[in-house]
Amino acid sequence: MNIFKLITDASIVVQAILLILLFFSVFSWTIIIFKRKTFRTATARSKKFLEIFKKSRSLTEVNEAAKSYPGSPAAALFLAGYKEIAYLAKQQQAASEPANGSRLENLSRALTKASNAEVARMEKMMGFLATTGSVSPFIGLFGTVWGIMDTFIGIGVTGSTSLVSVAPGIAEALIATAVGLFAAIPAVMAYNMFLHQLKDQITDMEDFSLELLSIAERLYGSP
Repeated sequence: MNIFKLITDASIVVQAILLILLFFSVFSWTIIIFKRKTFRTATARSKKFLEIFKKSRSLTEVNEAAKSYPGSPAAALFLAGYKEIAYLAKQQQAASEPANGSRLENLSRALTKASNAEVARMEKMMGFLATTGSVSPFIGLFGTVWGIMDTFIGIGVTGSTSLVSVAPGIAEALIATAVGLFAAIPAVMAYNMFLHQLKDQITDMEDFSLELLSIAERLYGSP
């Protein structure tokens, strides 16, 4: 028995299910490759940006450097926070008084908004991986059930229960389950891996936000 011949000889329903599973698999691998590149870029560029941030003595200098690191969550947070910090500096200079708590809260909200935007960007399309991992095995199982049911109908029509007549139908039915698992397993593994990396990025962004708030409070807060 040739696996490709089994697929071509399968019923229309089983073939349609195999096409659906093939779509899930191909699209999942596309997302996996894209998200892997996204997280690797985010980690590498944030690392380089933070090195510049720690070495620089001027926030203006860091602001110019941050523009050179697109895709870095830390750089995106700094760019959002720098706008508020620059505004705090202007307000303090104009009023000749330290920034009050509400102005520092504006900085905190800006950092939170930027952090949420970065999280949404990085977790984009991860939901499809979760859906593939949970749905594909059941779609494959449905194809298997349908194929076996079709085989038993054939047995009822022909009256033959020999292995030669039954085996091809059962084999083509089990292919659907195999393809379903083939689509689901990489998707689940990739989703868990990306979820772990996303949690690490969130932790790093929270730490960096606290550091920026601390800097703003020292520079423009109450003496």
